Amino acid sequence: MAVVAVGINERDVSLDVFEQSAISERDLPKALHVLCESEHISEAVVLSTCLRTEVYAVVERFHDGLADIESFFRSYSAAMGTDSEVLSELLSCWVDDAAVSHLFEVAAGIDSPVLGEGEILRQVRTAAELARHEHAAGLVLGPLFRHAVEAGKRVRTETAIAQGTTSLAHAAVALAAGQLEGGLVGRTVLVIGAGEMGAGFSKALAQPMAPARVVVANRSAERAAAVAEQSGADVVSLSRLDEELGMADIVLTSTSAAEVVLDAARVGRTMRSRPGRPLLVVDVAVPRDVDPAVADVEGVSLLDVEDVRRFAEAHMSTRRGEIPAVRAVLTEELERYRTSSAARSAAPVVAALRTRAESIRRAELARHSAQLDALGPQAREIVEQVTQRTVAKLLHEPTVRIKDAAGSPRGERLAEALRSLFDL
Repeated sequence: MAVVAVGINERDVSLDVFEQSAISERDLPKALHVLCESEHISEAVVLSTCLRTEVYAVVERFHDGLADIESFFRSYSAAMGTDSEVLSELLSCWVDDAAVSHLFEVAAGIDSPVLGEGEILRQVRTAAELARHEHAAGLVLGPLFRHAVEAGKRVRTETAIAQGTTSLAHAAVALAAGQLEGGLVGRTVLVIGAGEMGAGFSKALAQPMAPARVVVANRSAERAAAVAEQSGADVVSLSRLDEELGMADIVLTSTSAAEVVLDAARVGRTMRSRPGRPLLVVDVAVPRDVDPAVADVEGVSLLDVEDVRRFAEAHMSTRRGEIPAVRAVLTEELERYRTSSAARSAAPVVAALRTRAESIRRAELARHSAQLDALGPQAREIVEQVTQRTVAKLLHEPTVRIKDAAGSPRGERLAEALRSLFDL
């Protein structure tokens, strides 16, 4: 049995390739079920964000399990139009300690362009909760992801990795402000989408040098109102998108739509209706909300998640100095996880051994029940206590030895010996 992590990161591939491997929120339950249908995969968690798509799994047979995960990625990407063979070459893989360490780094925010970002910690937690709900995460991945969240929280408490701007949404707003003379002051900003990223946009726009007007457009008016409250924004339905697009100076968009929200024809009509007024569009959605052809419309500047990532990485020099301190914390957390994981791995063998011994003890007492009944209640109680104590003393040393060696090659040998000798 091994824990593996297999995935693809936006920084390592083109956005065109990455968005074909991104798994939408509505497809996640199905993805978990497909993975766990494999006879070689016993548990799975899928972490899919705008910057990464990763499968964490417990595989019973390493090579076969890994092949099934790669097949899952190829099938999914092929359905989205990507060359599956090309994708296979772009996948990264981590095994056992390396997989655990990678997950801890992801949760800590040091595998993100915005170092110490806050969203990823919630995304890790949500991915694990969904996997538990779908009965895909169990005795291994459940505790692993809980520990990863604890490690991520500790990092943010004990280091300065999370000081300042620590979200992709804030980076997108800062990038947009830097593109315009005078920044956001006096501008009209249209936010499309009221999910996590839309809420981040709204929060980032509530600043001293805030725009003159912020508008949140979304299908659900209730969700839009909750997001708009953070920046005092107006709320509109998507049916009024063209009208608001015509008045906007900046568009920030990140929805979960399967198809583009803004195509070149739509934006072209808008720009012809407002000659001389440029429009800046920042699209952080994966898959993209905005057709890349929009960049060719006169008067429009289009930025995507790759531009935001590069901007964020360029402004992280101070926070990069915290990485050694973060890694020191994660090293401690990795050792703590190893210890707790080893204890958990020994527990089933110890429990099975004690259950086996107790069943034999009870069976022998039952076989001689007639003779014992003749001794009377007091004598029978003495026999019960003596046999219980004898079994406990016999099992004490093997229990201590296997717990002390748990997680090591010697521990595996002892566990296997117990299973074989006592038919556990």
